[in-house]
Amino acid sequence: MRILLIGSGAREHALALGLAADPAVTELHVAPGNVGIGEIATIYPEITAVDNPDTMLELAQKINADLVVIGPEIPLVAGVADILRSHGFAVFGPNKDAARIEGSKAFAKDVMAAAGVKTAHAEQVVPGATAEEIDAALDNFGPNFVVKDDGLAGGKGVVVTTDRKTARAHMEAVLHAGNPVLLESFLDGPEVSLFCLVDGETVVPLLPAQDHKRVGDNDEGPNTGGMGAYCPLPWLPEDGVQRIVDEVCVPVAKEMVARGCSYSGLLYAGLAWGADGPAVVEFNCRFGDPETQAVLALLQTPLATLLHAVATGTLDKQPPLEWADGFAVTVVLAAHNYPGTPRLGDAITGAESTQVRHAGTARAATGELVSAGGRVLNVVGTGATLFDARNSAYSVLSQIALPGGHFRSDIALPAVEGRISV
Repeated sequence: MRILLIGSGAREHALALGLAADPAVTELHVAPGNVGIGEIATIYPEITAVDNPDTMLELAQKINADLVVIGPEIPLVAGVADILRSHGFAVFGPNKDAARIEGSKAFAKDVMAAAGVKTAHAEQVVPGATAEEIDAALDNFGPNFVVKDDGLAGGKGVVVTTDRKTARAHMEAVLHAGNPVLLESFLDGPEVSLFCLVDGETVVPLLPAQDHKRVGDNDEGPNTGGMGAYCPLPWLPEDGVQRIVDEVCVPVAKEMVARGCSYSGLLYAGLAWGADGPAVVEFNCRFGDPETQAVLALLQTPLATLLHAVATGTLDKQPPLEWADGFAVTVVLAAHNYPGTPRLGDAITGAESTQVRHAGTARAATGELVSAGGRVLNVVGTGATLFDARNSAYSVLSQIALPGGHFRSDIALPAVEGRISV
């Protein structure tokens, strides 16, 4: 099987490792790829316009790909899957219409309302709103304000605050940029990320994970694209995954079919588990980053064969997924000043371990590894216990040096210490 994987982050590095390990794979091509991926696949660093359907079609035809796996949300929302499918390619990733589940939070809310899925109350404010209209909308929420950019924001378009002035300032910034704003009621309870393979009305869940969005320990500081994750969740009720599938993912999948935009790919449900069970915070139309790095570290079912089954409409014929025992933890090493404007070009040493997943890295003219993005790399640790998996990840991370680099020291720690309950 010849595979084209689209993307360049640590999520794609994890996907590439999983795909390359499948005996059915004969060639793995990744556009644009990154330094780490280049060690196991043919990469196309010159192809950066991965949201250009014509460019991606031309590459898929050149490779004669048997399967195209689309990693990031931007090409999915741009319709890359549509043009590839129209030319006969098997594609893992939803079409443009279905990708609105992430591309438009208002669309996602409408789908959930029709499907009877529990989520936060929401109100949309559109560009051109007056100061009085903005204030009137804010009056309907609080004391915890949740303000979202109603579009793609790389996980950083959400402000959760008890300060009305901060909430209003974020609203004004989003509206000024020409995007609608979604105000939501605050959902209490620990967060759960559940990835589901979806093929029409067939839904197959992966392991539940938990992301850490805030930049600092103890969930302090601004939101990021994710500073670390772990799986599975020792505190989740025994029937937790099945409840999410039955109460959230299956109803949404059926509603999408009913609307004529049947879903095919990875549906990411981000939820809060409150007193009454799961409620949806958001949906994403692709594998999440950094949860993917932890989840795929435990998957034993051949990944390429599995994704090909989704892409060709045969997911319902696949055997149950197989998982390694134990736990996995991934910790993100970020560049100086992230999640603001990161400093680039700093030398990285000690990152040779097979537990490293590259994200924002590059090779300098001298050949040394340097930072080239905000989230620079991830370290993944596995172990029989969550404690062991944490130790494995942090032990490797302690050997890596990046001037000005920073990481959270408490990824999965509340779960290890039994401080999370539902």
